[in-house]
Amino acid sequence: MKIIHVVGARPNFMKVAPVMRALARLETLSQVLVHTGQHYDANMSQVFFDQLALVEPTIALGVGSGTHAQQTAAIMVRFEEVVVEQRPDLVLVYGDVNSTVAAALVCAKLGISVGHVEAGLRSFDRTMPEEVNRLLTDRISDLLFTPSEDGNENLRLEGTPPEKVHFVGNVMIDTLVFLRPKASQLGSALRHSMGLREYGLVTLHRPSNVDEVEVLGRIISTLNEIAGRLPLLFPVHPRARQRMQSGGILPLASNLRLIDPLGYLEFLALQEHAAVVLTDSGGIQEETTFLGVPCITLRANTERPVTVSIGTNVLVGQDMGLLRLELERVLDGRFKRGEIPPLWDGKAAERIAECIEKARGHA
Repeated sequence: MKIIHVVGARPNFMKVAPVMRALARLETLSQVLVHTGQHYDANMSQVFFDQLALVEPTIALGVGSGTHAQQTAAIMVRFEEVVVEQRPDLVLVYGDVNSTVAAALVCAKLGISVGHVEAGLRSFDRTMPEEVNRLLTDRISDLLFTPSEDGNENLRLEGTPPEKVHFVGNVMIDTLVFLRPKASQLGSALRHSMGLREYGLVTLHRPSNVDEVEVLGRIISTLNEIAGRLPLLFPVHPRARQRMQSGGILPLASNLRLIDPLGYLEFLALQEHAAVVLTDSGGIQEETTFLGVPCITLRANTERPVTVSIGTNVLVGQDMGLLRLELERVLDGRFKRGEIPPLWDGKAAERIAECIEKARGHA
C-alpha cells in the first residue's frame, strides 16, 4: 500500500509528523511526503521539519504565493502529475489550507481515495476561505478523521455516511505531547535569556485582523495599553509586520516586544508558562486548552468550539473593550480553568493508523 501525505503550510507539518510515525509501524506500506510550497518562508517552514524529526519531502511542488484561485489551480496542476506518476492507494490531506482542498479535488477526479485529517470542523462563516476548504474537502473525502465530537455531529447533520467518519482525537496534541519534554528543558533558559517572568504571548495573522490598517491599529493600540500591566511578547508573522510597517503603526510600548517568528519548540516552551495568550490561530486555541493556559481569541467565531465549551478559550472578536475585560479576569485569577477534551491524549495518530489498517484489510 502506498500513501501520499500532502502538506503546504506551517500547521500541516505538526499534523503529518505523528501520522507518518504511526504508519511507519505498519508492514508493506510506503509513504511519500509532498510539500506543495504554499507556505514558502524558510524561517517558518524548514524549522518545523528539523524540530519535528520529519523527513524531507519526497516531492516539492514549489507553488509559492498567489491569489486563492491561482494557488489552488497551480497545486492541482502539479499534484495531478504526481498522482498519475506515483499511483497511490490513499492520499492523506491535513487541515483546511488551499493545499488540502486542491489535493482532494485532484484525487476525487482521478478516483483515488482521500483521507482528511482534522475533518468536520466548522466555523459556519463562509467568508473565511478555510471554511470553504473544509466543507469541500469533507464532501469528497472517503475517510474523515475528526478531532472532537462536534466534528462528528457536524458531519452527521450534513448527511455524511457514518461509516466514513472516525473520531480519533487531535493530532496537533500528539505533536505537543511528543515535543513537550524538549520544550520544557528549553523553557527556563529561553525565558531567562529574554528576561521574562510574568508575560503574555501574542500571535496575529488572519486577514480580518491584519489586512486593514485601521483594525490592526486598534488592536496594536490596545496591546500597547495591556503591556502597561503585563509585558507582552509578540512573534510577528511576516504578513502582520508588513502591514504594520506600511501603515505606520508605531511607536510601541516598551513592554510590547516584537520578535521574529519562533520555532515550534521555542513557542511551546514560552506558551506553557505564559499568563495568557492572545491569538487568532486555531491551533493555538487547542494547545492552550491542553496546557490549561488562558486564551483570548480575537475572532468572532471558531471552528474549534470545544476549546470554548470545554477548554480555556474565550472569543472577543474585534471588541477591544471585551478584550480588556477578559484580560482583567485573567490578571485577577478569575479565568475559566477548563478541561482537556476527549481523546486529546497524544494517541490520535495511532488511531488513524488503526483505521487505515482496517480499511486496507477490507479492500
